[in-house]
Amino acid sequence: MGKKRVRKKGAHLLPRISKGIPTNCRLLCSDNSGGKILKVIALVGYKGRLNRLPSAGVGSMVVVSVIKGTPEMRRQIVRAIIIRQRKLFLRSDGRWIQFEDNAAVITSPVGEPKGSEIRGAVAKEAAERWPRLASVASMVV
Repeated sequence: MGKKRVRKKGAHLLPRISKGIPTNCRLLCSDNSGGKILKVIALVGYKGRLNRLPSAGVGSMVVVSVIKGTPEMRRQIVRAIIIRQRKLFLRSDGRWIQFEDNAAVITSPVGEPKGSEIRGAVAKEAAERWPRLASVASMVV
């Protein structure tokens, strides 16, 4: 008899979202922290199969490198939360949602946004998972 597998604590509470943003993907930075274009380096808390590219979805926290932005922000390694993705994902009410671009918001390691405003829409799934994003967001869809 082998060990009984146990699900991670709280994993059953998170929605199942299609993962549309692999590593090395470039994202738009939707806040006023100083970054313009971000490159995904890694996913926070990802454990996966050998040779599989780690992928993230809406509401995931990722480690990014700032490609374009202010001179102070460029070439910095920071954490970000994905707020929009182009790939379709299914909501719990049965609707399929898709955005026009892939976008993220630069945050601290605990999820506090660095900027004071977020331009554009924020997915409802990201706003529910990270409440501080919802307070800064201008529009939650």
